[in-house]
Amino acid sequence: MSASLVSRTTAAAQWRALGTTVRLVVTDPALLESCNLLLARHLAEVDAACSRFRADSELAALDGTAGRPVRVSPLLAQALDVALRAAEDTDGAVDPTVGSAMDALGYDRDFTLVREDDRPVRLTVRRTPGWRTPGWRTVCLDRATGTVTVPEGVRLDLGATAKAWAADRAAETLAAAAGCGVLVSLGGDTAVAGEPPAGGWQIRVQDVTGSVDETPAEGPYDSVGLRGGGLATSGTTARRWRRGGHDLHHIVDPRTGLPVRSPWRTVSVAAATCADANAASTAALVKGAGAERWLTRRGLPARLVAQNGTVVTTPGWPDSARPVYDAQTAQTAQTAQTVEADRGAGDSGPGTCRREEAA
Repeated sequence: MSASLVSRTTAAAQWRALGTTVRLVVTDPALLESCNLLLARHLAEVDAACSRFRADSELAALDGTAGRPVRVSPLLAQALDVALRAAEDTDGAVDPTVGSAMDALGYDRDFTLVREDDRPVRLTVRRTPGWRTPGWRTVCLDRATGTVTVPEGVRLDLGATAKAWAADRAAETLAAAAGCGVLVSLGGDTAVAGEPPAGGWQIRVQDVTGSVDETPAEGPYDSVGLRGGGLATSGTTARRWRRGGHDLHHIVDPRTGLPVRSPWRTVSVAAATCADANAASTAALVKGAGAERWLTRRGLPARLVAQNGTVVTTPGWPDSARPVYDAQTAQTAQTAQTVEADRGAGDSGPGTCRREEAA
């Protein structure tokens, strides 16, 4: 839902992976091909580790572990760590244990196949596993030993965080290897690294998915300049399908296991990383009417579009008076203190497992 607008001093490639559109833009056109090859290799590794739709993925293998701790690759461990941190930072609004709920809604394969499936579904309120204790708190990731414990009956889905994290990781890796500015967008989850073009990376945020070369024919849109960090848009209008007379979408409310009913149709957030931005934009849809205040308290510049098309922005969102935003330096220590205060210092809550950081 957000797209890069390419200038004459950059070069771009576009293709598909991870069930979505991949867009790579570099500030040195001579390095586009080599960067694209490196990006393809990186995304193939992420897919093999994190895909919910591949029977041979590392993530799928966790379904049969029956609550036993198992060793995972450093790549999957990092992806799981990002997902669990997102759950903590969003008070559980983004929960990686919604895999079974997604399956029950029919989103159990690549989205291009989901839309073609006409099997009926039965919509039933089903909280994430361990409803007395949020599902994500029942998952134990031990970074020191590289092991993860997933309770029996819990199925993980990293769809709310993995693509954004992969974009962050790829942008940083490519920028370091190529020595130029890099933008990586995975289905609109956009991360930038290296020296940006003059005026920053120009990114269009819009309600409808479309070509980066065409202005949207309908729906509000905005263009901003980004110098660092990430930008993500989450919405309930793009990935939709119909089953048994029900209109469904892919943003699940962990409290019910059903597609969220939100006053917002899209939310765009800029943050220090694309993973942070995407977690916040998804959480905003789940939080609903309280999203604007929640984002403001955390110092996250955001653009929220209501179901009737009304656009609301939080402090810091780039405008004509301040057209270029540097996400990496904008979040202050005060914001971090606010988040810690919300969590409760030293209180990890019931049912949590301490996640050790690797030395």
